[in-house]
Amino acid sequence: MMGAGFGGMLVFLIIWLLPIILIAKSNRTQGGEKAAWILAIIFVSWLAWVFYLLLAPLKPKIDDL
Repeated sequence: MMGAGFGGMLVFLIIWLLPIILIAKSNRTQGGEKAAWILAIIFVSWLAWVFYLLLAPLKPKIDDL
């Protein structure tokens, strides 16, 4: 009985951490912008991750111009 509860909590934790890990490993943003997106994920959760997928990077790279 105790194992099922622990397993459920572990799955929930992995699902909650998934967007944070994906943004941390992403090459779309860097530096302060990446940190801001990760903080948004922590405080707003999955909705911020959807915005990240749609909007990041907020500023175009100089190489892209």
